[in-house]
Amino acid sequence: MLFVHKAQNLWYNFLVMTVVNGKFEWDSEKDEINKSKHGFSFSEILDMFDDPFFLERYDTEHSSLEEDRYIGLGESGGAIIVMSAYTERERTRIISARLATETERKLYYDKRANY
Repeated sequence: MLFVHKAQNLWYNFLVMTVVNGKFEWDSEKDEINKSKHGFSFSEILDMFDDPFFLERYDTEHSSLEEDRYIGLGESGGAIIVMSAYTERERTRIISARLATETERKLYYDKRANY
């Protein structure tokens, strides 16, 4: 089930929409930017989190005292390897997603082969 929550962001003074899809959430504006920039929306990559070979690491560069962030690497749609930045709140909040680089794909397939 998909829900959309609207909230006024006073700092930027525009309407921010949080999209909720089961145990996941994301900002609608970031989703549109991601789709334009990388060719797919956040809703299209949710199955990567169910990948039995899903790789996750702590994102030391983008984490803060207020928020821990993670980088995940997994398969989506049975073929595409996706890298996603996300954080854990009440739900998994997707921050960005893109196709994995050649190095990231090699890491994924090496780990998968050694499983």
